Amino acid sequence: MKHRPTPTGLPQHRFPVDRWRLVETEYDDNDLGVTESLFALGNGYLGMRANPEEGRNAHSHGTFLNGFHETWEIKHAEEAYGFATTGQTIVNVPDGKLMKLYVDDEPLLLGTADLTEYERSIDFRAGVLRRDLLWRTPSGNRVKVSSTRLVSLVHRHLAMMTIEITPLDAPAPIVVSSQLLNRQDGEDEYHVRSAALGEGKDPRKASKFTERVLEPRLQQREEGSVVLGYRCRNSGMTLACGYWNHVDAACETRIETTLEDDIAKSVITAHPDAGETVTITKFVSYHTSRGVPPEELADRCARTLRRAADEGGARLVAEQGQWLGDYWAASDIELRGNDGDQQALRWNLFQLAQASARTHEQGIAAKAVTAGGYDGHYFWDTEVYVAPFLAYNNPEAARKVMRFRWKMLDAARQRASMLSERGALYPWRTINGEEASAYYAAGTAQYHINAAVVFALRRYLDATGDVEFLAHEGAEMLIETARLWADLGFYATNGSDSFHIHRVTGPDEYTTVVNDNTYTNVMARFNLRYAARTVRFLAEWNPEQFAHVQRSTGLDIGELDEWDAAADAMYIPFDNDLEIHPQDSEFLDLEPWDWDGVAADKYPLLLNYHPLVIYRHQVLKQADVVLAMFLRGEHFSEEQKRRNFDYYDPITTGDSSLSACVQSIVAAGVGYEDLAVDYFRQALYLDLCDLHGNTSDGVHIASAGGVWAGIVYGFAGMVERGDRMEFAPRLPAVWDSVTFHLTRHGSRVRVELDHDGCTLTLADGLGVPVGIEDRIHVVTADEPLRIER
Repeated sequence: MKHRPTPTGLPQHRFPVDRWRLVETEYDDNDLGVTESLFALGNGYLGMRANPEEGRNAHSHGTFLNGFHETWEIKHAEEAYGFATTGQTIVNVPDGKLMKLYVDDEPLLLGTADLTEYERSIDFRAGVLRRDLLWRTPSGNRVKVSSTRLVSLVHRHLAMMTIEITPLDAPAPIVVSSQLLNRQDGEDEYHVRSAALGEGKDPRKASKFTERVLEPRLQQREEGSVVLGYRCRNSGMTLACGYWNHVDAACETRIETTLEDDIAKSVITAHPDAGETVTITKFVSYHTSRGVPPEELADRCARTLRRAADEGGARLVAEQGQWLGDYWAASDIELRGNDGDQQALRWNLFQLAQASARTHEQGIAAKAVTAGGYDGHYFWDTEVYVAPFLAYNNPEAARKVMRFRWKMLDAARQRASMLSERGALYPWRTINGEEASAYYAAGTAQYHINAAVVFALRRYLDATGDVEFLAHEGAEMLIETARLWADLGFYATNGSDSFHIHRVTGPDEYTTVVNDNTYTNVMARFNLRYAARTVRFLAEWNPEQFAHVQRSTGLDIGELDEWDAAADAMYIPFDNDLEIHPQDSEFLDLEPWDWDGVAADKYPLLLNYHPLVIYRHQVLKQADVVLAMFLRGEHFSEEQKRRNFDYYDPITTGDSSLSACVQSIVAAGVGYEDLAVDYFRQALYLDLCDLHGNTSDGVHIASAGGVWAGIVYGFAGMVERGDRMEFAPRLPAVWDSVTFHLTRHGSRVRVELDHDGCTLTLADGLGVPVGIEDRIHVVTADEPLRIER
C-alpha cells in the first residue's frame, strides 16, 4: 500500500492518550462526521450517533435499529434474469437524543458558544458517553452543563440520557426541550428540512427513498411516557418509540408536552438560583417488528420505559459497568509499551462489544449500528472478521450470529435456484435474506460468501464444541453450501480430471468474474471437505438426528463421496516459473498497474477509474491469495507463503478496509516484523485517524475484528486444529508485552506474550489442549505452558 503512510496516532493536543477512554478536549465542527462515529454508542440492536443533545451542529443525525429497513425497487439500466430486484436500506428512526437547552432564552449551540471548558469522553469500562462544558452565555453568566448518554448493553430496547444545568454566577431561567423527532422524513420541529437532516444533506438521496418512509400510526401519552408509532410504507415493518422524562430540582419546574405525527416534545422550564442544579433524566425506548401492530409495540415500549423509570438511572449505570466488567475480563488485550496503541486497541474491542451485545439472532452490519453506511447491509465481513472474535470471547453471541445465517437458508436456497444451482447461495449483501447487490460482478459473483459462513461455523464449533448446534442447524448449512459448490464446479474435459469453478469473483473486487479464483477454490475445497467429514460425524454420533437432517434436506449419502471427490480434484492455480499461486487463471496475463504514473489522490481507484480500466490490470483492492493463506494456511508451504506475499503485497492498494489486518497477519507469519506492525497500525487506527476518509459513514466493524485477529493470529501465531490450539509467538520489538484471554470449550486461558515467546495459564475452567510440535500438552492453573519463540 505505497500511497498510505503509517499512522502515528491521534493528535494528542485534542485527543489525549488515556488507556481506558477516548477523550476529546477541544470542540471542532470541521470533522463532525468522524467524531459522530467515533463516539457513537450501540448495543447491537440500537445505535446512536454522537450528535450533540442540542441537535445542531451535526454532520449526519442518526439513530439506527439493527434490521429495521425499508425496501425499494432496484432500477437496472438493462434488466436481465436473476438480477436483484429489491433494495433494502436501514431506516434512520426517530431521534430521541434531542434535549435542546436555552439559558436566559439563548440556545446552546456548540459551533458558536463561548466555551471556557470542554471535554467529551467515552469510558470503555463504564459504557457511558459524557460531556462537560463551562458556557459563558451572551449575558455574561457562566453555566456548567454536564450530560451523559448510555445505550444499554443489558436491556436491548433502552437508552438513557441525563443533563445537569448549574448557573454559577446568578439565577437564570432554564428551558430544556426534550424531543423525539422523525428526521427520516425530513423536517425539524419548525418544519425546516436542512435542520432535521444535518447540513442540508438529504440522506434519502443515498438511500434511494423518493417518498415518505415512516407512516404515522399512533401518538400515545400515558402516565410519564410519550410514544409514537409508525409503519414502513413498503417493507411493512413496524416501530414504536418513546421517552420518559424525570426532573430533579430544588426549584419549581413545569413540563408541557405536545404530540404530532413526526414529533413529541416536552418543554421543561425551571428558574434555579446560582449554584443550584437542575437534573433531567430521559429514558428512551425502541421496539420493532416485521409485522406486529404498532399498538402492541407501543405497549411494549411503555412497559420498558415504566420499568426503567421505576428502577432508576443509577441501576442502569451499575448494570452497564457490570456487563462491561465481565466483557473485559474475557476480551481485554493488555498491551504494554505504547499507551496510544493500547487506547486504540481497547477502542476497537469496545466497538466489537457494541456491535454484538444484543443482536438477538440478527446479523452484524458492515457499520454495525453506528451509521447508515452500506445501507445497513450484512456482508461476509461478520463471518470472516467478527465471528472468530466472538467464538473465543463471547460464544453465545457467536451462536446467535450462526443462527441468523441458518434462518436465512430458505432465501439462500431460492437464490441458488434462481441462479440455476442446487443447494443454497447466501446473498452478497442483504438485510432480509434477499440479495440486494445491484452490481452482480462485484456482488452476486462473490460465491465465496458460502465458504465464509462455513468458516465461521467451524470456528464456532471448534471454540465451543457445541455439537447440539451442529445437529440441529449446522448440518443443514453444511449440506446446502456444499451442494452449491458441487453443482457450480465441473470436471475438466482435457483428461486432467481436475475440478474447476468458473465465472466468480474473489475477495479482490478489482478483478471480477474470473475462472478458478485461487481464494474461492481453496475455500470451496475446505467447505466441501468439512461438510462431508462433519456430516459423517453426525451420522455416527447421533443417527436419529442425522435421519431427521436427511429427511429435511433430501440428502443422499452418496453426495458426501461426491463432495470429497470434488475437493480432492479441486484445481488450485500455480505458476511453476514464478512459483506463486496466480489470483486466477488469467491474472498473470493482465497488464501491470502504472504505480508511478498514478497520483496518490487517485485512490481509492473505484472512485476515480471506470471498472473496466481497473479490471484490465494487475492491481488489487484487497488481499486475496494472501487471505487464503491466512484462513487455510496449512495448505501452503512456508516458501509458497513468502513468495505469494512478496508478489501480491506490492500490487495491493488497500482500498478495502478489510485488507490491512490480513496483510499484517501474514507478514508476521513470514517474518516481516516491521511490515506486520505497519499494517497492524493501519487497521488499528483506520477509523480513529480516518485513514480511508469515510469514517463519517460509520465504524468499520470488520476491521475492528481484524485488529483482534492481528494480535491473536498474527503476533501470537495462534492456529486452531480442532483437537488443540497451537501458537507461534512473535511479539514485535515495538511493544514490551501483550496479554489476552481465549475462551475454549468453556475454559479461559491467559496468553502472555514477551519477546522470547509466550506463557499460557489456565484462568478458569478445565484444562486446555495446546500442541507443541507433535505433542499435545494440557494447560492447567497448576501447570502453565511455556512456548519459546
